[in-house]
Amino acid sequence: MRSTAAPSPRYKGRRSRSPGEARRAGAAPAPGSRHPLPAAMGRQSCSLVLAVALLSLSTTSARKCELQGLWKNELGSNMTLSALDAAGAFTGSYHTAVAATNKRIVVSPLKGAQQHPSTKGKVTFGFTVQWQFADSITVFVGQCFVDRQGKETLETTWLLREEVPSRRDSWKATRIGTNVFTRIK
Repeated sequence: MRSTAAPSPRYKGRRSRSPGEARRAGAAPAPGSRHPLPAAMGRQSCSLVLAVALLSLSTTSARKCELQGLWKNELGSNMTLSALDAAGAFTGSYHTAVAATNKRIVVSPLKGAQQHPSTKGKVTFGFTVQWQFADSITVFVGQCFVDRQGKETLETTWLLREEVPSRRDSWKATRIGTNVFTRIK
């Protein structure tokens, strides 16, 4: 509970300083008090730890995304991408978890290319999946992102074109969608 009494005339409305406040204000330490050097060293150590932590965060978020590996999207589809060749081309396989067919779903080949990586490490890419169980083909375009924890995601947009019996049915032959892939390994 706070006192509402007027301050003592001896202090003229000012409160006394703690030893830490006195050191921060530049006052000489009171006799018998601790020397200000250990406190300053503690602040420097804390600053050093903070600087190292921030540096490690910026290093993680600046990590470049690599497409090679095993990826899974929000629907449960999996794809495996090979290492890039010197031109930025890659191959792989795609196993979809969803399809608009009654046929048995099988793994299908894919071919793609990555744009030369930017200095920011957020690569763009595209690939085509040649479905082995349906008369259709899908093209994906996307960009890779790495969050502050180092988690890589591929944000993609796709067009699927299925075969139709006649030009008259062409209006219903193309679908568009999006998928987000996360790295499995």
